[in-house]
Amino acid sequence: MLRYTLKRLLQGIVTVWFIATATFMAMHSIPGDPLSSDKAVSEEIRRNLEAKYGLDKPILEQYAIYIGNMLQGDFGISFSQENRSVNDIIREHFPVSATLGVLAIAFAGAGGILFGALTALYRNRLPDIVIMFLVILGISVPSFVFAALGQLALVNLNEVFDATVLPVAGWGSMMHMLTPSLVLGLGTMAFLTRLMRSSMLEVVNSDYVRTANSKGLPPSRIFLKHQLRNAILPVVTVLGPSIAAITTGGFVVELVFAIPGLGRYFVEAVQQSDYTVIMGTTVFYGAFLVFMVIVVDLLYGLVDPRVRLE
Repeated sequence: MLRYTLKRLLQGIVTVWFIATATFMAMHSIPGDPLSSDKAVSEEIRRNLEAKYGLDKPILEQYAIYIGNMLQGDFGISFSQENRSVNDIIREHFPVSATLGVLAIAFAGAGGILFGALTALYRNRLPDIVIMFLVILGISVPSFVFAALGQLALVNLNEVFDATVLPVAGWGSMMHMLTPSLVLGLGTMAFLTRLMRSSMLEVVNSDYVRTANSKGLPPSRIFLKHQLRNAILPVVTVLGPSIAAITTGGFVVELVFAIPGLGRYFVEAVQQSDYTVIMGTTVFYGAFLVFMVIVVDLLYGLVDPRVRLE
C-alpha cells in the first residue's frame, strides 16, 4: 500500500509539472502580452513594468523563475489587479467556490445514487422512463440555461409569496447557496444517475444476488448490502474528478448568481491576458484535480475489499 501511494504521488507531481509547463508555454505563445491592453505609456514606463514583472528576461529564465516560485507556493503578482498577489486571490475566493462545489456534489451524489437505483429497480416502467427523460435533459442542457431558469423561478416564487423566500443572487447565507449549488450539480447528477443505473442492472442479474434471493434474505438487506454496495463502486471512481470539476468549474453559475468565487477572476484574467492569474489558477486547479484522483484511488481499496492496490 505504501509503495502504491508513493507511486501515485510521484505520478501526480509529474502531472502537475506538465500542466504548469504547458500553461507557461501556451501563455507565451499567444499574441500580445499582459501590458498591451494598458493605456498608452512611454517606452521608459513600459520597460520599467517589464523589468518589474520579469518580462524582459529570456523565456527560459522566466520559466526557471516561474517553476522555482511555484515550488515555494508563490504564484506571483497579478498584472490586472494592482498590488494583489495570485495567492491572495486564491486564498480569498477559492473557499467560496469550494463551498458551492461541496453542496453541489452532495446534491449530485445523493440524487445520482438514489435516482440511479430507482431506475434500475423499476426498469422500463414509469419511474424509469420519467427519470431517464430528465437525465437526458440534465446532460444536454447547458448549465447557464438552468441558471437562468432557476433565477426566473425564484423571482416568480418570491412574487407569489410577496417575500424573499430564496435570494435571487448574491452570497452570504445558506439560503443564497441552495439554488446555485443545485443548478451546478444537475449535470453531474444526471451523469451519475446513468452510471448508477447501468451498474445496478449488472449487479441485479449477478449470481450472488440470485443466491441471496434463493436463501430468503429480506429484499431490503439484499438491496443495501449486496446490490447498492457493489453498484456504487463505479460512482466512487468518478466522484473524485467530479468533485474537482464541480468545485473549480462553476464559472457560469458564479457569474449568473453574482457569486464572488474564483471562477470570475479566472475569466477576467483570460480576457485581460493576466499571465500570472491564468497560470496560477490553472496549476492550482490541476493540482486539486490530481489530488482528488489520488484520494479516490486510495479510498477505492477501502470501499471494495477485493481490490488489492499493490
